[in-house]
Amino acid sequence: MARQADIYARLAEADIDPDLSWSERDLPERERTKHVHRLHPYLGKFVPQLVEVFLHRHWDEGSVILDPFAGSGTTLVECSTFGCRSVGTDLSAFNALLCRVKTAVYNPFVAEKDLRAALSEFTANGLRAQLVLDETPTITLAPSGEVSDWLVEWFDERTLSELLVFRAIAEKHPESTDLLNIVLSRSARSARLVTHFDLDFPKKPQTGPYHCRKHSRTCQPTREAYKFLQRYTLDTIKRVKEYERLRKPVDVTVHHGDSRVIEYGVEFNGLITSPPYPGRIDYHEQHRYAFELLGLSDLRTDEIGAAEKGTSKAAVHTYVEDMKEVFRNSRMHMRKGSVAVIVIDDQRGLYDEILSESGFTITERRKRHVNRRTGRRQGEFFEEIILARA
Repeated sequence: MARQADIYARLAEADIDPDLSWSERDLPERERTKHVHRLHPYLGKFVPQLVEVFLHRHWDEGSVILDPFAGSGTTLVECSTFGCRSVGTDLSAFNALLCRVKTAVYNPFVAEKDLRAALSEFTANGLRAQLVLDETPTITLAPSGEVSDWLVEWFDERTLSELLVFRAIAEKHPESTDLLNIVLSRSARSARLVTHFDLDFPKKPQTGPYHCRKHSRTCQPTREAYKFLQRYTLDTIKRVKEYERLRKPVDVTVHHGDSRVIEYGVEFNGLITSPPYPGRIDYHEQHRYAFELLGLSDLRTDEIGAAEKGTSKAAVHTYVEDMKEVFRNSRMHMRKGSVAVIVIDDQRGLYDEILSESGFTITERRKRHVNRRTGRRQGEFFEEIILARA
């Protein structure tokens, strides 16, 4: 694989926007995942610095920005630290929850008190939770109720017991329940019966020892959640405190709904979004553990470009028509002449039609280099940024 310096020396001669493409040295991982951006892993999100660049280029403090595909909340968080009011919509119940948690206004002292109290109660009582097997395939764990077969399959008994104890404790802290549930979900992701090198796309549970490509040794699957719950609770406290020091006193609104038809009731000065692409990422399965643990509504069949719909000609046609509805609805709520920034790897060249038939005029296209630094998805690709006016 080419060295980072060689890659960027080559890109300097290409048609790349230098302000939008960063080397690892220029933009290390700790800055790409600053404060609440790292509250929970999320595949397919764009780096917050990209939003920051465009906010400075095109908007002033006090502007109102829309993200019709809010995802993990990157646009919303960056708007709040820049000083823009923002509105985000997402059809995924988990995405909406994550956006709300990231952008909520916390009293950091109350949040820390609640999170430390929950962790203290869990440490004192959670490890003594006992698993009780029913005669049916569903199991019951003290102190919570029924859990799904999927959870039983993907978690060790002790791990699942600990997760459900923590879930019950979270409900005792109403001001911080959602925040604690994100800690729970993040811990569940790490505590599944999967190999250490395949947290992103596990195909089946790993129940026995295996040769670990990440650690170059024989590893065992995870059989407890405690260490993750402890680590992520303390990390969350730190990140919430950091974010509260940076955010401006601006409103953030998160809608759990369909951006094709939602009535926003406000006029926007701009739009910044990174839409899903047909058949590329299964956004539901990515967070299946959260849906199962938290009882979130499953609307995957209504998601635009859902992975299970595939990439057939018919699926791509449906995707294009759905996207036209999203951008038509967005444009109806935007001030005439306002800027839209769309970050998309448009390999099929779909967005000329989508945007023009939605009432937008494309003004320029910019290309950025994306270099994945770690994990099985390591590698490089190019991403297009389309600028349009309503």
